[in-house]
Amino acid sequence: MSDSIMYHDGNRRLQDQFDSRRISDRLEEKLTRTQFSADDKTFIENAIYFFIATADAQGRPDCSFKGGMPGFVRVTGPGELAFPDYDGNGMFKSLGNLLVNPNVGLLFIAMHGKPKRLRVNGTASVNHDDPLLATTIGAHLIVRVTALAIFPNCPRYIPSMELIEPSDYAPRPGRPPVEPAWKGFDDFKGYVHPRQPTAKGTVEGTAKGTIKRDVDKDR
Repeated sequence: MSDSIMYHDGNRRLQDQFDSRRISDRLEEKLTRTQFSADDKTFIENAIYFFIATADAQGRPDCSFKGGMPGFVRVTGPGELAFPDYDGNGMFKSLGNLLVNPNVGLLFIAMHGKPKRLRVNGTASVNHDDPLLATTIGAHLIVRVTALAIFPNCPRYIPSMELIEPSDYAPRPGRPPVEPAWKGFDDFKGYVHPRQPTAKGTVEGTAKGTIKRDVDKDR
């Protein structure tokens, strides 16, 4: 068990109960890695969303959705990726957890076209002065994740869905940010924090990937 980067005692207890230790070890041996493959890089850098799991200092979990235009997540090293923190509700649930507990789990999933899943478990840092900030439109902070285990997951339970268009709120070149309606609700007037200044230049990789319909039109 000490040689595994995937399993702990809880995993092993259930594997032994269901006689799945052999296949678990084989999956780790054949599929689990600590560096991104070329296919991993392509999949990640064309993703327009992923899910992030974090926990606080007491181990209490939180799960969140992160979205953007293709290229908003970048593979920045053999076992490292980076993604921006965009304007949100100001609670900093995920990033606040990372400041007290750097352990993180990411799930990249394609639920349109060919289904696919990729899990990235590792440790994360939250950076106020990362060099990527100068070229990342809409970013307040940059999160870098060092992968400890990269695992392609079976996609058999992913439903067949159709991608229509990216979010209107996803930062992109030449387009001012769109404010969400909730910021204008009476309950929150006078409480919403101001937007922070962010880069306006072209993000490398923003145009990667394909979207079914181009909605980057004048408003």
